[in-house]
Amino acid sequence: MKRIGVLTSGGDAPGMNACIRAIVRSAALRRIDVVGIRRGYAGLIKGDMISLGPRRVGHILERGGTFLDSSRSPEMRTPEGLRKAINTLQEKAIEGLITIGGDGTFRGAVALAEMGGVKIVGIPGTIDNDVFGSDYTIGFDTAINTALQSIDKIRDTADSLEMLFFVEVMGRTRGFIALAVGIAGGASEILIPETETNIIALVQRLQKRFLKRGGQQGALIIVAEGDTPGGAKAIAEKVGDLMKLDYRVVSLGHVQRGGSPTARDRILASKLGVAAVSGLLEEKHGCMVGEIGSEIVYTPLEDTWTKVKELDASLLRLPHILTI
Repeated sequence: MKRIGVLTSGGDAPGMNACIRAIVRSAALRRIDVVGIRRGYAGLIKGDMISLGPRRVGHILERGGTFLDSSRSPEMRTPEGLRKAINTLQEKAIEGLITIGGDGTFRGAVALAEMGGVKIVGIPGTIDNDVFGSDYTIGFDTAINTALQSIDKIRDTADSLEMLFFVEVMGRTRGFIALAVGIAGGASEILIPETETNIIALVQRLQKRFLKRGGQQGALIIVAEGDTPGGAKAIAEKVGDLMKLDYRVVSLGHVQRGGSPTARDRILASKLGVAAVSGLLEEKHGCMVGEIGSEIVYTPLEDTWTKVKELDASLLRLPHILTI
């Protein structure tokens, strides 16, 4: 293999640049040329590419986002778009492709492999940490630390004013972020899509907690955005009406995606980038490279979205123990 391509697709995640850097420098040691594909699959279809060498990826380790840019490409869901992408790879003599992203990125990769026999290795890059086949995804650690900084500040006001604060974090279908920041931030309640949210039971728990604290009514409630239709706002309105209490709703939104990656994300991204290049050379095509229990593993791409990554059961029990 003499030339490979790399792209980032879907939502950006801190650590993607560190991963690209590792891919380029690992490939250079093996005398393999690397082509950076800009704007994900949209750039692949249009042939928007740049040559990447060791110097070109200098000083990007600490940068958030992705310097290759990213996008979501509806055209990749069509046979015409797939054929254009395959033709581009053939015209540019790209023999292998590394895709960094989440399940949408991997679905596109499988479609390319099935239609054009493209040799592909995927790397999990998403703050949601919801991809099967890796304990952690690139960007998750940074996202929860970024969210935690805001949550710690909100807690100061919640305690000072004895007010209910509902903080909405990202997680349309899974509660990995909410559970992590809720435990680390000492939240009174953590509401996630994996468990049913019963408003009456929630109110009863809060009232019981207030009584134990001598009537003090400040509380911090972390809500994954996909927990309930309408999100944290809808939950807050119902709870506020039932408890006859003032409340505030804070949505952290896309601030969770940005920022310089943590050391943990930089190290994970570097390990997976090197492993992806090795995977291509060792013909572990059609797989995603991940880390489970400190070991590098290769998981079939289709498994990354057809199999469900379970939340840590011990973490699910912690809030009931710690919030007394």
